[in-house]
Amino acid sequence: MEILKVENLCKIYGKGDTKVTALNNVSFKVDKGEFVAIVGASGSGKSTLLHLIGGVDRPTSGKVFIDGKDIYSFNDDKLAIFRRRQVGLIYQFYNLIPILNVEENITLPLNLDNRDINLEKLNELISILGLSSRKNHLPNELSGGQQQRTSIGRAMITNPAIILADEPTGNLDSKSSDEIVELLKKSNRDYKQTIIMITHNMEIAQCANRIIKIEDGKIVEEV
Repeated sequence: MEILKVENLCKIYGKGDTKVTALNNVSFKVDKGEFVAIVGASGSGKSTLLHLIGGVDRPTSGKVFIDGKDIYSFNDDKLAIFRRRQVGLIYQFYNLIPILNVEENITLPLNLDNRDINLEKLNELISILGLSSRKNHLPNELSGGQQQRTSIGRAMITNPAIILADEPTGNLDSKSSDEIVELLKKSNRDYKQTIIMITHNMEIAQCANRIIKIEDGKIVEEV
């Protein structure tokens, strides 16, 4: 079952001599439950692609369908709500709220949406993340790996249609990187979570079901 369709996606910055084509007619599909890695060098367009898929930015042309919905047909307010409910975002630098503890950071999307919190599900998720003994700690009291696990919990708590991970191991040591990759694989394998991960590291990309290689704003290979 198709969960994501990217159709002729283009993103152009600037005009005339300063014009830069970050994405050039990119099209692909992702089925529900797939784990897809998008790989490319710095400046290849992979992060731009991820931001457009997640509705963080709008394309110059082209369309993105998530669970059958054309996300760029929404106005900004509706897009923000859709993104909060259906797209889980994991960033390289965690983007946690410094005055909120682990539990509060994880449940932030639910609180912003005025949705009830299922405590049993929350505690199960915190346990899976290995954060049960740290759930009342602030981000500055956590290791990098623990902060990234918290951001993964925040991305998962809403049961989103897709999780988008932007270089999720890029700011971590090798041990923490391995733990994060295993956690993403577990989420995909045990919970059938659809994951699209951006990385420049081919070794990390190998954990995905499918690898899409991007160069100069174009898809050059799928394996």
